[in-house]
Amino acid sequence: MRQLNKIETWIYLVGAVVMVIGAAAAVLMAAWAPWVYAAGALCFVAMQLLQRYDGPNVTIRRLRRIMIFSDLMFLLTALLMFASMDNPLHLPHITYLQYVYRKWVVTLLIAAILQLYVTHRISHELEQEAKKS
Repeated sequence: MRQLNKIETWIYLVGAVVMVIGAAAAVLMAAWAPWVYAAGALCFVAMQLLQRYDGPNVTIRRLRRIMIFSDLMFLLTALLMFASMDNPLHLPHITYLQYVYRKWVVTLLIAAILQLYVTHRISHELEQEAKKS
């Protein structure tokens, strides 16, 4: 798997920290939270997409696809955070509350759980692959 250089690693880590700050601020109803979260998510996702795997291991390729789905869920979370601000879609109030308001928490939870699983499994698979060679 392609390793990130030092600058890319810093961007990756800062993006993750900024995502956490943005999500925590969104829970506290800060108006600037979606902007902070979106900036962190863009950095985090961009750096994860730079980590390619070109090897023959089918399991790692499958796990990478799950990771990319998780990255899309992080970006969807940012969109839902923006949509949760003051009903920008101008939906009827009940519809807005049912389908949009605060639903970003669900997508964030799904993305985080998938990231934890995939990160653990990829590192395990890479260790096994290194032992074989």
